[in-house]
Amino acid sequence: MLSIIIPISNNLSYIYCLSALTIVKILKIMINLKGKNALVTGSSRGIGQQIVLGLAQLGCNIIVHGRTKESCTKTLDLVKNHNVKTYCVYGELSDESQVNLIIKQVKDLNINIDILYNNAAVMTPYHTDFWNHSWEEWMETFKVNVFAMYSLCRAFIPPMIENGFGRVVNLTSGIKGEPELAPYGASKWAVNKLTDDLAVKLQNTPVRINTLDPSWLRTDLGGEHAHNPVEAVMPGALAPALIENDGPNGQEFSALDQNIFSK
Repeated sequence: MLSIIIPISNNLSYIYCLSALTIVKILKIMINLKGKNALVTGSSRGIGQQIVLGLAQLGCNIIVHGRTKESCTKTLDLVKNHNVKTYCVYGELSDESQVNLIIKQVKDLNINIDILYNNAAVMTPYHTDFWNHSWEEWMETFKVNVFAMYSLCRAFIPPMIENGFGRVVNLTSGIKGEPELAPYGASKWAVNKLTDDLAVKLQNTPVRINTLDPSWLRTDLGGEHAHNPVEAVMPGALAPALIENDGPNGQEFSALDQNIFSK
């Protein structure tokens, strides 16, 4: 069991986080997320699943996304005891037509999307010969990690502006100096650049868009040799959703920064 106790500033008393099936107690939070609707891509497992559990514990209604409808079942089962509304949308983020179908599924729910975590990502194989990345590997990586993220931002940020509230969190990576994973690393730099540019246009709106570096975690993507268990992403991963309307914009949050809630 992983226990994290974080001292908080005057705005926050403390956060106490326990394991994967966490209880997150926030005695005084920056903003109240109860009743907000959150879409988290790639939330059938791993980091996305942890984020969903944390948001549900704060009272958010949850839209789980997986590649198939069946893949959402486990996360939905974990969330059902939190007295929030839950939904499932599904589809491959590497296929433009399926991305559009995911967007349609969400819009057919007839609810506002208040929080969007662009969490889903792919990483192509590690190439010791870093000149050996194929065109297909580059395209597959950018389709999921960048193009789909852009499409979801395009679909849901304008309504957020109209509705007077929005939090967009794009997951990035601190990877550098590893051309063996060039498509993945380059895609995450593209995520950073797009987030920075959109933040400029959103500066005078009630929508905040930021990146989140979850760190190297033991997930299907991170592998078994990663430094930290997937549960370590909590509670830091919630910080970009909890900021005020005039809070950070176009900035990078680190999920493992233990002073994250005092900034």
